[in-house]
Amino acid sequence: MFDKKNLSPQQLSALTALILSIPISIGIYVLQQDWKDGLVAFVIIFTGSYFLVFSIIQNFIFRKIKLIYKFINQTKATKKEEMYYKYILPKKSIDEVREDVENWAEQRSREIEILKNNEVFRKEFLQNLSHEFKTPVFAIQGYVDTLLQGASENPEINKRFLEKAAKNVERLVVLIRDLDEISKLETGEIKLLKQSFVIQDLVKEVFENLSWKAEQKNISFSFKKGCEKPLVVFADREKLRHVILNLVDNGIKYGKADGSVIASMYDTDGKNVLVEISDDGIGIPEKYLDRIFERFYRTTEGRNKDATGTGLGLAICKHIIEAHGHTLHVRSKEGVGTTIGFTINARKE
Repeated sequence: MFDKKNLSPQQLSALTALILSIPISIGIYVLQQDWKDGLVAFVIIFTGSYFLVFSIIQNFIFRKIKLIYKFINQTKATKKEEMYYKYILPKKSIDEVREDVENWAEQRSREIEILKNNEVFRKEFLQNLSHEFKTPVFAIQGYVDTLLQGASENPEINKRFLEKAAKNVERLVVLIRDLDEISKLETGEIKLLKQSFVIQDLVKEVFENLSWKAEQKNISFSFKKGCEKPLVVFADREKLRHVILNLVDNGIKYGKADGSVIASMYDTDGKNVLVEISDDGIGIPEKYLDRIFERFYRTTEGRNKDATGTGLGLAICKHIIEAHGHTLHVRSKEGVGTTIGFTINARKE
């Protein structure tokens, strides 16, 4: 049965031949008054019309369609593709071909949009990279030039400027080290040394290491009530320590004075442990939440508040957690605080 909206070339040829042969054969029958002549005329006209129309469709319409498909594939046809063009494509209806082209156009549109976004990110990345390198390099250049112009003769100025230059050199070293670590994480060059350990013990170590920094703003550390029970995870301890250290450090940096940084851990399903670090600081505007894990990306408020960081901390954390097969997540509200967390594999049986 014909589907008028989805005709194959054969069906379209047959329908066209039928439309041509019926009135002509009826006319011959009326003129000759002989049904045999009418029947013979119908068969001849139908057969001739069918092959003529089918040949036109094959040689003209579907030849053009084949070119469209080859353009879509953007390659010289392989033997497999030639087989497809010869035997499968002609069985497709015009509507099916249209759908294929529309799907291809939609896919290309998405790819173009991705390329545009990547180009924007690339430009921002280069701008931020330039900014991060430019600041310490220009500072070092200024101190060295001053010393070369005679300031080195003054021992006090000499020492002070060399110390400042050394700090900026250290900042460059940290920046290059962080970039190198991200690159190695992305390419899989850094292998994870997984082991079982209690996640609360690791967080306590981080709290102790950063206690001096928290005391400067009178920020307290604590575990959320109900999260004291030891939970064993299976992960690279040092890499996870780097993640938690960065998250707690951010909690101090962007937290309010006399505030708190709270760690919470939950056994989610027996297979994964959820770890979250929360602060009650300035929070992150919603429009920035999707981008805080990008390299060098910092909100305007964050850049003004943190002039010493490399802007790679959260990007490195993201890659470390992804290397473990999990993802980072963030919840935040301006003026209320921020919670950043991740899941990690529970104890390996």
